[in-house]
Amino acid sequence: MATPLLGDPNFRRTVVLVVEHEPDQGTLGVVLNRPTEVSVGQVLEPWTELATGPSVVFTGGPVAPTSALALALARGDGEPLGWRSLDAARQMSRIGLVDLDAPPQVLAAEIASLRVFAGYAGWGSGQLQAEIDEGAWYVLPGDPADPFMADPQRLWQAVLRRQGGELALVSTYPDDPRLN
Repeated sequence: MATPLLGDPNFRRTVVLVVEHEPDQGTLGVVLNRPTEVSVGQVLEPWTELATGPSVVFTGGPVAPTSALALALARGDGEPLGWRSLDAARQMSRIGLVDLDAPPQVLAAEIASLRVFAGYAGWGSGQLQAEIDEGAWYVLPGDPADPFMADPQRLWQAVLRRQGGELALVSTYPDDPRLN
């Protein structure tokens, strides 16, 4: 999660799910709380019915913004066809990447929630750790419902609040403290 000190407009007040982390190669993540106004139907019409509301494409990050990827929450314990598990904590093990080239009807019965993202966030080897060390990011446990929150623009505050203590207080940090 971006701390209030992170001023980069690509990541200001974002919640990023780390999808892949290879210490030698870098880190790939997806910004979870940046919905666009582009409907899933406009770019991936076959996936419209499976998309969790709001049924729009989300900005997943500044890297490869014309590419699409989808996160899904599996209904059961098994991995659906065309599924790639994430390098995430155990509590997030039911979330994976979906092959958008697969026919949606094949996956429909096995997917509880689905979100489509344009682009992703990427960091070179050691880059994300350096940003964490300088105080730009909080490293917090995720919840399987986070990527599919009905009101994604409130996700940053909601995740901070559920941490309790000082982080719950950070959730009330004003957008621009000069105007407080």
